[in-house]
Amino acid sequence: METLASRIAAAPSPSVEELQSVPTFSDLPVEGLAWLASQMNVIDFELGETTVQQGDPADHMVVILRGELGSEAGSGRLWRASEGTVTGLLPFSRLTHYPGTARASRPSRLAALHKSHFPEMLQRMPVLQGRLVSLLADRVRESAFSDLQREKLMALGKLSAGLAHELNNPASAARRAADNLRKALASVRTAALKLDRDGLPLESRVFLAELERDWAKHTGPQGALDTLERSDREEELSTWLDEHQVEAVWDLATALVDLGCTRETLESVASRVPSRFLNDVLVRITAAFTISRLADEIEHSTGRISELVRSIKEYSYMDQGPEQQVDIHHGLENTLVMLRHRLKSGIEVVRDYDRSIPEIRARGSELNQVWTNLLVNAIDAICQKGNPGEGKLTIRTSRDDKCLHVEIIDNGPGIPDGIKSRIFEPFFTTKPLGEGTGLGLDTVFRIVRNHRGNITFDSRPGHTSFVVHLPLAAD
Repeated sequence: METLASRIAAAPSPSVEELQSVPTFSDLPVEGLAWLASQMNVIDFELGETTVQQGDPADHMVVILRGELGSEAGSGRLWRASEGTVTGLLPFSRLTHYPGTARASRPSRLAALHKSHFPEMLQRMPVLQGRLVSLLADRVRESAFSDLQREKLMALGKLSAGLAHELNNPASAARRAADNLRKALASVRTAALKLDRDGLPLESRVFLAELERDWAKHTGPQGALDTLERSDREEELSTWLDEHQVEAVWDLATALVDLGCTRETLESVASRVPSRFLNDVLVRITAAFTISRLADEIEHSTGRISELVRSIKEYSYMDQGPEQQVDIHHGLENTLVMLRHRLKSGIEVVRDYDRSIPEIRARGSELNQVWTNLLVNAIDAICQKGNPGEGKLTIRTSRDDKCLHVEIIDNGPGIPDGIKSRIFEPFFTTKPLGEGTGLGLDTVFRIVRNHRGNITFDSRPGHTSFVVHLPLAAD
């Protein structure tokens, strides 16, 4: 496939008028532009045609005279440049190879200047030096901003996926309980109507009303049964129901075991209710007790959803000003809620809090970014051991006269000595391609410094500790 480099040799030169249409060159002297045009080659590309391949040597400055180019780097970074843009290799740039494959988004015309002509170009037209350095600075700034935004989106995506999972469980439970509640209501109404029609005695009605009222208080919450114990109880109740000629024996037995009913309970009911009403009475009792249990399930599930929503709002400091009084422990706990899906692999979380630490004036959502990045790194380190069930994550808070200290400790493999001096560098990462941009600890460092604090760390195999030091009072 022919690309930019392979087509330049046989390509003609652009006209001076074409270069004058580019803002960077528009006011340059005509004689300078004439020399520049004579050293450049112009190439036309059709829609969708490849201009450069990822990994191609970057040895030309490229001017887009017409059309538009777009590319996607291997890291997922998108890039787009339109008519009038000067791109490719620029003077003083360290770019050696193109990070992504670029294609023409529209029919395009490009002019290319080989890097060997850069010194003479800057000598003939010194004004270009400042302009091209400014373009280079803009490109670096845009790239850094793009990486920072992508890091935030990656973090947001991971948190969103975890929260979706956390919300889905109670939401699904509440929906199932609501569906079962509707069926139980239909059953209790049908049984009650039949008992009314058949003339259940008043004494039995009062007994049923008292039993339904007092059931939860007498039985209490039901613990989980192992398979053998459940099977034995179901068999015992099924035998009793069958002996008393009750219909739908197995359905009723299963439900009654779930509700904590025993053979003694059934004997009590049978002694207070005429036998011809026993089947409908047990159906009504089972449905009524099930309704109570399902209401508890819905309350628990919706309460869990409300707790998560509250944690999300407090984690992001939604509807609050940029600075407010912040409870450090509250922020740590909300962050742990956000990361609960990452901790379910068996990581032990140890909290060693000094509750005497007062609130501080800070940007709470930014501090929560600090806790998120440090906790995620600790969790990732623990998971490198291959058995997260042996992992231990400790969060310790303390204070002195001037500062509070938040220490996050993991028992992962530790940070290699060879990279300890680089871990706060922007874009430095030890994670595989696509899993990190190297901006997590850089973000942590900048946020802590912006809060007039500092961060230190110590690492050895089995013990890595990051400590954030924040002033207790504003200067």
